[in-house]
Amino acid sequence: MDLFNPFFVKNSTFIQPAYFIISGFIGLPNMKYYYVFLFFVFIVSVLGNVAVMAVICLDHNLRTPKYVAVFNLAFVDLLGSCALVPKVLDIFLFNHYYVPYNDCLTFLFFCYTCLSMQALNLVALCYDRLMAIMFPLHYHVKVTHKIMFSMITFFWLFVITCVLLAIGLLTRLSFCKSVVINSYFCDHGQIYKLACNDNFPNFVISHLLPCLFLWLPLVIICSSYICIGYTLAQVVAAQERAKALRTCTAHLSLVVIYFCPILITFTMGSGIHPNARIINLSLTSVIPPLLNPVIYVLHTQEIRSSIKTILKGRNKSKIMVK
Repeated sequence: MDLFNPFFVKNSTFIQPAYFIISGFIGLPNMKYYYVFLFFVFIVSVLGNVAVMAVICLDHNLRTPKYVAVFNLAFVDLLGSCALVPKVLDIFLFNHYYVPYNDCLTFLFFCYTCLSMQALNLVALCYDRLMAIMFPLHYHVKVTHKIMFSMITFFWLFVITCVLLAIGLLTRLSFCKSVVINSYFCDHGQIYKLACNDNFPNFVISHLLPCLFLWLPLVIICSSYICIGYTLAQVVAAQERAKALRTCTAHLSLVVIYFCPILITFTMGSGIHPNARIINLSLTSVIPPLLNPVIYVLHTQEIRSSIKTILKGRNKSKIMVK
């Protein structure tokens, strides 16, 4: 086994690799242009989400329970982009395909945590819309800062616990054969399949996590909009129905942008080509953080008004200085 000493750390119970190799795209030329595209998407998404967070912090009128969830969504988008894209660029643009074992698990933790929190943030925003339309007179009682903070804190703790459990189960696996991960990041599903010993607990949690953080949020959101649709159907005035529905357009746009690509990937499973899977998942990871700030600026009157107020205030201060 001396031949494998540079690659594996052995003890009496398992063989732990010193590193994993991220394969990325297979057999596609000129993929560096795709990674350059990801870099520009990353820059724009960082600027957009920082701008949304800054506007919410600067404008006291936006410090409502709804914008607690919007701020958290922007923060998760920012954290997810910063965790994923720079590392992907480092791996594929600078040919650092060998990722140390512990670094790979850390990479996995941040990617899965942020991806899961994006879905749960959409649930929090859905709750806000549900209460606003179904119980408009009791909205300020049912949607408070305490309720929203409690919901988001629970989501964070739940996601972190589940992802840490998945990573903990990975550390009990023995890797005595290949260490090549057929993905663009340290993908949990690709890692546990490389193991030589019993990986059934990892198989279970690899199916449990999508149920908890993909299918369950989608079912909750769809059920909420069925209730919203039923409530709006009872409204006599068509103008009032349209006005109420317009308040949901931003959220519905976010739901479609996030869930559609990832549902295609998970539904097709092993039937999807590895390159198509990588493109689909990478775009799912970077496009929502890019578009979320744009959608909220275009579809939310409060944020547009706030930006105008902040810009007018800056212009006035410049005139006063002159």
